[in-house]
Amino acid sequence: MSQSVWLRNFGKRVSRTLLAADAWIDSSIYDIGRRSADFYARSQAWSDHVTVRGWRWFAVDIACEGLNVGLVGAVVLLALAFPVYQNMSDDWLKKSDLAVTFLDHTGKEIGRRGILHDDSVSLDQMPSYLPEAVLATEDRRFYSHFGIDVIGTMRALTVNARASGVRQGGSSITQQLAKNLFLSNERTVERKVNEAFLALWLETHLTKREILQLYLDRVYMGGGTFGIQAASQFYFGKSARDVSLAEAAMLAGLFKAPTKYAPHVNLPAARARANDVLSNLVDAGYLSEAQVYGARLNPASPVDRSRDVSPDWYLDYAYDEVRKLVQIGKLGDNRVLIVQTALDTELQKKAESTIEDQLRQNGPAYHAKQSAAVIMQPDGAVRAIVGGRDYGSSQFNRATDAQRQPGSSFKPFVYLTAIMSGKFKPSTTVVDGPVCIGNWCVHNYGGNYRGALPLQTALAHSLNTIAVKLSIAIGNGNPRLGRARIIETAHAMGLTTPLPDTVSLPVGADEVTVIDMATAYSAFANGGKRVSPFAAVDIRNGKGQVIYRHDLDGPQPVQVVPAADVATMNNMLTHVINEGTGTHARLDNVQVAGKTGTTNNYKDAWFCGFTGNYVGAVWFGNDDDSSMNEMTGGTLPARTWHDIMAFAHQGIDARPGYGIETGASADKVAAVTTSNGIVQVLSPARPAVLSLRSFAVIDSIGQLAGQRGKSQARLGAPDRVADEAPVPSVRSVGGRFSVQ
Repeated sequence: MSQSVWLRNFGKRVSRTLLAADAWIDSSIYDIGRRSADFYARSQAWSDHVTVRGWRWFAVDIACEGLNVGLVGAVVLLALAFPVYQNMSDDWLKKSDLAVTFLDHTGKEIGRRGILHDDSVSLDQMPSYLPEAVLATEDRRFYSHFGIDVIGTMRALTVNARASGVRQGGSSITQQLAKNLFLSNERTVERKVNEAFLALWLETHLTKREILQLYLDRVYMGGGTFGIQAASQFYFGKSARDVSLAEAAMLAGLFKAPTKYAPHVNLPAARARANDVLSNLVDAGYLSEAQVYGARLNPASPVDRSRDVSPDWYLDYAYDEVRKLVQIGKLGDNRVLIVQTALDTELQKKAESTIEDQLRQNGPAYHAKQSAAVIMQPDGAVRAIVGGRDYGSSQFNRATDAQRQPGSSFKPFVYLTAIMSGKFKPSTTVVDGPVCIGNWCVHNYGGNYRGALPLQTALAHSLNTIAVKLSIAIGNGNPRLGRARIIETAHAMGLTTPLPDTVSLPVGADEVTVIDMATAYSAFANGGKRVSPFAAVDIRNGKGQVIYRHDLDGPQPVQVVPAADVATMNNMLTHVINEGTGTHARLDNVQVAGKTGTTNNYKDAWFCGFTGNYVGAVWFGNDDDSSMNEMTGGTLPARTWHDIMAFAHQGIDARPGYGIETGASADKVAAVTTSNGIVQVLSPARPAVLSLRSFAVIDSIGQLAGQRGKSQARLGAPDRVADEAPVPSVRSVGGRFSVQ
């Protein structure tokens, strides 16, 4: 066969094959179309058969839309909870199982956090009615739900909606444990979402009895106690193993509101609440009415603890600091710790009582319900923290966790940046007049303008227009560049929260925390060094060995702004106190520098200030962000700051703030001016601390005594420890010295 014939035959075979394939494709498409049309017709017929109309159609449509929204919502909730799961590990319980004893700056025990290894009583060792009382009152369906009590949550939502407020809590015991173990007390939707997901996670990793045991060991129960064993010892002076039914009912009643129902605070309320718990035991079927009759007839009587005060806000902050040190490996494998803090117990009490007095006496008139304060030394040693009005009703720490607008108390960062630019001095003339950036215009408090005036006078009277004009000048006419430099200064000095670049940033529209403001103002007080706030001065393990010292192992101060510019700024800030908006913060014989702050609609009011000895930030406002009644930073915040600082400076060497030009001042501050103008000399109401000069004298005496002892030892002199008083030991705490 010739090649041409072979090729012709091969071409015919290929052609027939392609024609067959084309026919198969055409027939298949036709068949698919015919079957699809038939399926559509049958589906349409079925759909017509099951079609609902009227209210049924509406219900089905709503259900479908609800399913779509629910699926989208589930994806969003999972995305919110994902960061929490990333931080979980197999040894999560070991990491959280710390046993920490805290001491104040004098070495006195002030409280404990975590779980002491000998301080947990197992469920089997408790009388059965104790955990039953908790379950009957807090979570009756604990053993039947999957971590979230859907029925209880719906009931709580219904009750709260009818009452137009929070009357019942819907969180299960597992959810509450998740919050205690992993989350803060911040009141946000994200926290509630994380709480729910972590509750499901706990249910898959622990048994119900393990969850209940952990909950009873870690829940806050008032009086600075955590865990039912600690509460039993505190309120009744006995172990949880030995409590009576009446005492168990009183303990179980604390879970709802530890301060409100604490027997050492309000015994009648505690007994009434215990009676409700006994009724819950009967309603839940754990006990009969006859069995609880004796407990109703003879209610529990607690140990007298009326004078005991626990610095819980401070302890929470210090415990978080210790946990962070554990997480980064600073403390090794140690889990039993003794932490000496910088806490001044008497100053802490004074700060708490001052805030409570101000809120009780003046809060209603100003429509102010909350306040927070942080007092520290210029080196970052935190002396006192007040995180709110009532720790028992809310453990959320408004001093460390709440972000609020600082208002004009932010302006020192603006003015300092302007001074650092080299274009401005305190005497530089600026013009107070209208200023706009785009369609945003700023106005002064009161709506007035003062015309030409010195820069330091503009700061003293807190003129908003000047702060905005400075931001423009700092950026050489570019306000965005100027604001970027202001943000850089603020962050360098200690603010840690994000500061979004908005046109209103120079007048304090971005949110900060109270402790951040105190930290940043410390950079003014110490000459431009950024410090890290700290509570833990040193930490020892269970054997008493020092494993951490802040002065050696902690972050060290860093010079972040020129000291000369800080000195210039500090002298300007004294004019705020002497002739401006902060006159209520003046202290007798002590030079004060600081700044007031008030936000739009009076939602936040601040005073932040410092002396050569202390730095303090005070905030007033409301948790729901509602407006106060024309409260400014120069009213209650400045007065509160004054009262706290007047106490703090009693009996100590008053040092001038960095670079501040001082006039005549007394070496000792022991007098305060009363409301009627009479000066009273006060004796120190708290433990005295040594000045540097006094420390040097005692230290030299100690060295001489040590040399004498060594000489006697070399000569074979007998020991006389029992006959001689020991030489006082002196510890350095944040730059100050205390006798122990």
